Amino acid sequence: MLKQYKLKDYDFRLVAYVVVLTIIGILVIGSANSSVQGKQILGLVLGLITMVVVSLMDYEFLLRFSWIFYFINIVLLTLVLIMGDKSKGATRWVEIAGIRFQPSELGKILLILFFAYFFAKYQESVNRPKVLIGSFILAGIPLALIKKEPDLSTTIVTALIFLVLLFMAGLSYKFIATVLAVSVPSAAIFLALILQPDQKILRGYQYKRIMGWLQPEKYADDAYQQQNSIMAIGSGQLLGKGLYNTDVNSVKNGNFISEPQTDFIFAVVGEEMGFLGSVLIIILLLLITIECIIIAKRAKDLSGRLLCCGVAALIGFQSFVNICVVTGLMPNTGLPLPFVSYGLTSLVSSFIGIGLVLNVGLQPRKYGSGERTS
Repeated sequence: MLKQYKLKDYDFRLVAYVVVLTIIGILVIGSANSSVQGKQILGLVLGLITMVVVSLMDYEFLLRFSWIFYFINIVLLTLVLIMGDKSKGATRWVEIAGIRFQPSELGKILLILFFAYFFAKYQESVNRPKVLIGSFILAGIPLALIKKEPDLSTTIVTALIFLVLLFMAGLSYKFIATVLAVSVPSAAIFLALILQPDQKILRGYQYKRIMGWLQPEKYADDAYQQQNSIMAIGSGQLLGKGLYNTDVNSVKNGNFISEPQTDFIFAVVGEEMGFLGSVLIIILLLLITIECIIIAKRAKDLSGRLLCCGVAALIGFQSFVNICVVTGLMPNTGLPLPFVSYGLTSLVSSFIGIGLVLNVGLQPRKYGSGERTS
């Protein structure tokens, strides 16, 4: 399970990016809602411990338990629907042994682990119908459970992570071209259907969020948070109003955004840290994503590459969607900003993902040799 690793192979640069970003997040969370800052600090401590432990565990050993991880994921997501806590029309949390957490956040990491194993095992036959159909079924079960909560945004991001893993596993370009030829017009038809007033595809709140984005004047109540977020970011200008400010017109003090420490934390960043602070957050997220891809290129095998690319896709896609929502480029969805938004499940799960990437980095491929490092 544990191997003798070389300290020089430990990617302290990636660790530094993650820790700095999380500390900035803790400071912004404290400004947005000081009552939860202590919990986020605890999340950082737990995350760092978990990250170090996972980074020292041989990922090949962990992949032996991929099917167990898969079924644990299914069980946890099912428990959410059976005994989960309902909040704001959705059931996404479950409490086990006194610990309350969000299984869909941990589920993304478990799904990356499983498909890193699955696609590596079938890498020579990934384009065969039997393997493709099997992979879509295996991905579809947890996706359907997440969608049932309902959590459409997490479903979409998790599906995108799966597609990235499938592509990196060697999916044929002919198949990709065929899927695009079918999916692009299908997406256009889907959008046309859901924009109909009597549509039955989306739930009521999901439809209103889309219409609030498209027609904020007509759906003012549904566009309220997003419009206030855009104004808050603009009001920060270059340097921002400063953390912990007492301006009554700010999004946190004026209560213009409910629970700004979670999905709309970037609005607080824009308002209080300004354009420069916002760019700093984006650069750190980009550097983390790029570092995961760099480690993927050095991975000794396909499963290692898939682990790194899966984590990179998770951080990259989720960051992109979150920031697009807060800045009004996408309809309002409920996705946390990795390492910045308040939420222990999301934070610790992200650190677990980084731990997996670090372990892949500790076992780099030896160029010009068939040997494996230990």
